Amino acid sequence: MSNELQHRARNLLLRFGWNSTCFQILNPGISLWFSSDGQAVIGYVLRKGVRVVAGAPVCAESELPGVIREWELDAASAGQRVCYFGAESRIQRLLESAPGYTTVTLGAQPSWNPQHWPGIFDADKNLRAQRSRALHKGVEVEEWACDRAMNNPQLRTCLHEWLTTRGLPPMHFLVEPETLECLEERRIFVALQRGEVVGFLVLSPIPQRAGWLTEQFPRSLKAPNGTVEILMDTAIRAIAVTGAEYVTMGIIPLSRHGLPTGDSNPKWLRLTLSWVRAHGRRFYNFDGLDRFKLKFRPEYWEPICVISKEPSFSLRSLYAIAAAFSDGTPAGSVSRGLMKAARREAKWLFDRSRPKLGPPPPRTAPSPKA
Repeated sequence: MSNELQHRARNLLLRFGWNSTCFQILNPGISLWFSSDGQAVIGYVLRKGVRVVAGAPVCAESELPGVIREWELDAASAGQRVCYFGAESRIQRLLESAPGYTTVTLGAQPSWNPQHWPGIFDADKNLRAQRSRALHKGVEVEEWACDRAMNNPQLRTCLHEWLTTRGLPPMHFLVEPETLECLEERRIFVALQRGEVVGFLVLSPIPQRAGWLTEQFPRSLKAPNGTVEILMDTAIRAIAVTGAEYVTMGIIPLSRHGLPTGDSNPKWLRLTLSWVRAHGRRFYNFDGLDRFKLKFRPEYWEPICVISKEPSFSLRSLYAIAAAFSDGTPAGSVSRGLMKAARREAKWLFDRSRPKLGPPPPRTAPSPKA
């Protein structure tokens, strides 16, 4: 993406960014579409002939109907479909009851009012204990300026260590790990132990809601227990001081917290998601991620909806979304995950099979000559 397009998009984001994922359209690999009048931008990826939109158009709310119409005509002229992943209330109100669209729920995101955070955190003995553990281990949190954090080798090492612990290759689209080259407008909080980086937290702005998204929180293999808790606590208290009114920890795929009463998803999709949730744990622990974020006691859960421009949600749209996150074919991502797991287990078996060498025998003094 050229610097000029990034600059144009960033200006529009600062004026109109409302969706929780709005700033992530600047992530690597996301294409940008601008309206004919230059007053709107959409971030998307094209997979299987489907334009998967990152959230919703970034524009004035009053202009949303016209922008959607122009965007969808452009897609149709190219023989492509459109779906909006992570659609939130503004676009939902506009499209949910409109003919020719269908809505499904694919997860949830936990959210808080930062002004309430200190009371929520301090009232939970487990969260307090984790923070105390980190403090006892000498963990301190600093906020770094963007120019210090951008491409910082210590942060890169921490990120790399964290990614090596993941079952699947890194995911992309709205959960892109490679953000250290583009940190303008973001806030970065760094956990240090005796001067060594053991974790960091990146916050992305949601300008029109006085809000922030916790975009990622990598930690190193040496990070003590409580590192994420102390990072979250420090960062959210810091944005609360500036008057922030909204913060979310972002997408939890397949979270049951986001499902409407009775689960209105089509039956085939419910069965598919249940199967993935049950059998995908080797690569991506959906339930574990759910439990991890739940322990921070969210004030409310927002459903992660997909609005697709088709009479009923199709397997093709689901595949396109999966391909957007895997940055290729989902099957290829799983294959790479299997190879990664096989290499890791082979190394573990090899290390176990190696004979453990004891300490060398003590040296004995030479016998005195007769």
